[in-house]
Amino acid sequence: MLKPTIFREYDIRGIADRDLLSDDIRVLGQAFGAFLRRNGGTNINLGRDCRLSSGRLRDALVEGLLASGCQVTDIGVAPTPLLYYSVFHLQAAGGVMITGSHNPADYNGFKVVCGGSTIHGEQIQRILQMIQTGDLAAGPGTGTALGGLAKADLATDYIEEIAAQFSWKRRIKVVLDAGSGTAGPVMSRLLRKLNCDPVELFFDMDGRFPNHHPDPTVEENLKHLAQAVGDHKADLGIAFDGDADRIGAVDETGRVVWGDYLLLVYAREILRRKPGATFIGEVKCSQVMYDEIRRLGGNAIMYKTGHSLIKAKMKQEHAELAGEMSGHMFFADRYYGYDDALYAACRLMEIVADSGKPLSAQMEGLPEMVSTPEIRLDCPDEIKFDVIKTVTAAFSKTHKVVDVDGVRVLFENGWGLARASNTQPVLVLRFEATTKKLLAQYRETVETAVSEARRLAGG
Repeated sequence: MLKPTIFREYDIRGIADRDLLSDDIRVLGQAFGAFLRRNGGTNINLGRDCRLSSGRLRDALVEGLLASGCQVTDIGVAPTPLLYYSVFHLQAAGGVMITGSHNPADYNGFKVVCGGSTIHGEQIQRILQMIQTGDLAAGPGTGTALGGLAKADLATDYIEEIAAQFSWKRRIKVVLDAGSGTAGPVMSRLLRKLNCDPVELFFDMDGRFPNHHPDPTVEENLKHLAQAVGDHKADLGIAFDGDADRIGAVDETGRVVWGDYLLLVYAREILRRKPGATFIGEVKCSQVMYDEIRRLGGNAIMYKTGHSLIKAKMKQEHAELAGEMSGHMFFADRYYGYDDALYAACRLMEIVADSGKPLSAQMEGLPEMVSTPEIRLDCPDEIKFDVIKTVTAAFSKTHKVVDVDGVRVLFENGWGLARASNTQPVLVLRFEATTKKLLAQYRETVETAVSEARRLAGG
């Protein structure tokens, strides 16, 4: 039986050879199929990343989907955005992406699309309940016939559709690091249609990720990229995570441009065309980003972390763009509204090319703040949410807080965040302040509270 702890807020994920055994995944496939048939239809698209476990999980999942009566279209090994694209392009009822995303090589999991958006929260818990109770029938009137399996290659259509959007005049030099994930083969074909001189790093897929971990939110993973940008005198550098739904970037000096500042770069360009547009950020984003978007006349909304949650909020608020520190960028402006790092890379190259200036120039005029990257503290899944609940209660008595997702503690000249990750057994912290001294002070204050809460929780 699958462990309840792998059914997370917006996907299902665990260590492949321990938590995702083939017999259990067949049942999970039946549950997915039954859920999708009850809520959309029988035509389901399926994709997978290049992890060593993904082929096994695909075979087991297909058995379950077919047993539920679904008509499955397998798009093969592909970036997650290509799976999302396939659902729109083929007008499917839903889709399943087998991917461990940015997690270590021994992890894997599933992202489920239903009705054009990834499911989350109560919907994922409903699938768990269906498995626990054996409620795997497709539903009244849907029939019980065994489904069918077909294959499709949508990469060419996807590449042509994206390339048709971009025709910047200034030729730029860009270094791109695919991290041995699924971005490489598709991005390489796309780059040949763009006005750029690309330098490709680690574009060959390898599910062991031998060169560095495919997570562009960790500065250590961007060292190869930063070095190559300097060596080739490039205008910018771009990195992707393992399944290509997260973008990372460095400017021409090799300095990391984190996701919140990338969101601001994109927002500035959109606001020139669409005054008053709405943008969604998450709780880890810099206050500078929110303040600058508002100064430019935009509507900036702070919301929860998580790709499914963000996409739902975008639809509710009719936002043109949403983004996360982690590099998920969701363009409704000129695109479909899902997180696609290949498309986001093209938008960033377009901005740099059209401006006539390197990436660093896009941050000119912003207040100088000192901040940390995401800080991840190991914490068991079983207690991590209780720890954050205790920390939130403590700071609510002494400070102004934002508790939309974890707790963002507002200090006089900055803020500190503590929240539980929805994808790993960790707590995520981040801090921002006007000086290094204040940054250290705020960090110590929050980390002390977290340590005490962990002690009380027995962790």
